[in-house]
Amino acid sequence: MNPEQIIENLMKELDVAIKAMSKAKTVDEKVAHSQIVKNLSESLGVFLNLVNDIMEDDEFDENDLALDI
Repeated sequence: MNPEQIIENLMKELDVAIKAMSKAKTVDEKVAHSQIVKNLSESLGVFLNLVNDIMEDDEFDENDLALDI
């Protein structure tokens, strides 16, 4: 699956989970939804860091090429 699609799907699921958490009535429901939000946020962070690392590597390679010319 495309990393951009994964990020987009995680963001959609995170939005759904946050809305569900705001509608939770009991403490147990809120705790369950907050754990889901936490897990989705951490997963999204992993992919965003991956994209950032890839972008930094691309910038580094472009700078190396410019110096060699």
